[in-house]
Amino acid sequence: MTGTNHEVDVVVVGGGPCGSTISTLLAMQGHRVLLLEKERFPRYQIGESLLPSTVHGICRLLGVTEELEKANFMIKRGGSFRWGKNPEPWTFSFAISSRFAGDASTAYQVERMRFDKVLLDNAREKGVDVREESSVLDVVFEDGRAVGVVYTDVAGARREVRARYVVDASGNKSRIHTRVGGARRYSEFFRNLALFGYFEGGKRLPAPNQGNILAAAFDAGWFWYIPLTPELTSVGAVVLPEHLERVQAGDREQALLDLIQDCPLIADYLSDARRVTSGPYGEIRVRKDYSYIKEGFWAPGMVLVGDAACFIDPVFSSGVHLATYSALLAARSINTSLRGDIDETTCFEEFEARYRKEYARFHDFLVAFYDMHQDENSYFWKAKKVTQNVLPELESFVELVGGGASHEDALVDPESYLDRRGAAFRELTEVVEGPIQEAGEDRDLLQTSLARAVSREGTRIQIQAALGQNDEQTPVRPGGLVPSADGMHWTSPERRLSEGSTPK
Repeated sequence: MTGTNHEVDVVVVGGGPCGSTISTLLAMQGHRVLLLEKERFPRYQIGESLLPSTVHGICRLLGVTEELEKANFMIKRGGSFRWGKNPEPWTFSFAISSRFAGDASTAYQVERMRFDKVLLDNAREKGVDVREESSVLDVVFEDGRAVGVVYTDVAGARREVRARYVVDASGNKSRIHTRVGGARRYSEFFRNLALFGYFEGGKRLPAPNQGNILAAAFDAGWFWYIPLTPELTSVGAVVLPEHLERVQAGDREQALLDLIQDCPLIADYLSDARRVTSGPYGEIRVRKDYSYIKEGFWAPGMVLVGDAACFIDPVFSSGVHLATYSALLAARSINTSLRGDIDETTCFEEFEARYRKEYARFHDFLVAFYDMHQDENSYFWKAKKVTQNVLPELESFVELVGGGASHEDALVDPESYLDRRGAAFRELTEVVEGPIQEAGEDRDLLQTSLARAVSREGTRIQIQAALGQNDEQTPVRPGGLVPSADGMHWTSPERRLSEGSTPK
């Protein structure tokens, strides 16, 4: 690495779960980390539904398990869906491994204002220099390498800080993601808008699923219904392109209420509820729900993590998982590169390959899941029938997977992709659309290859957190790296095998 005038080892832009996670994992390895966050916490943020890998994996690695237990967040044992051809809701339950039971197969529904502050405060406690109300204006490059950032501090003064690495964890509204080069490639299918608000007094699913997220499909899209406390519920409609005028024009509140009435299940759950009209939950908000992926995730000295790199439709609560998982992968790459064991290019190629692979797993799952939308006259059925061999439609789906330069099989050979994945799509359909004996009964999605695939990396993270070591010794691609025994660095498969399973 060029230059010796670095004030810090790493500067992280953004203090959400992704930024807090990577900052903490780097600081715990003894690196000097500066985190710049443009807002003052606690601040409002969408995305309240978590997966077990975040709660029992990443959060345990960060050392915040006790703080989360004290926060008394709503316990979530899975997800409940009014989806597919079944007229009654059905449920899937989390189950990560035969090694685990009980609490490890649950997650939380969280108020992000509180959850994000727990992670940011923990970053401070672990040695990260956290500066709130500090807005990054640009990344400084010298000789083709990122060497720092320019930002305004809490007093409005313009400052520059030099670093060996710059991490963009500033989310989908990142102002600096373009500095790694390449464009964001947007999906033509997952291109919706979300209209959402908060209600008090809504109904709950029958025990033991009262803390589950409820997702209900209807003609205009689908609803999320997330119980944050016994009284407070986050309610949002993900609206399809041909219905966007209902969201974009006129009264937002009336638009949301009209959409609720169009979805009988959600209307019933809110029949005795009242909308929150004051405080941070009092606003009816609109957010683009456009799925995208960057053509490149890193450049010399700079890496994109979380939503700065890619985003996918949140029907399976993947947002915080992908953010914190990418933070773990990038932390391994930076830790290894700074230690000098493996060259930077090899480290970050491993990061990008693994993050794209995880994104692609959720993409495959969502394509199959959306193909089972309840109404055969809906957008999902008319527009992109992935299980039929119609190549132009298939290509528009799979373009989302990796961007033009990723060399994903789905892009370069879509017919082969369909042949390989079609059976997995049909397998999931058969499980979801089997007869329901009673509303809310469990579906064992983990018997399907797609569901097992999306749970695989989360399971590994949880095992690492619980056992204090990573047991992965086989690379995910030819010539690739594997995690070190402590899970905080990359190493070669040969060296990993020679180390055995003893943490170093």
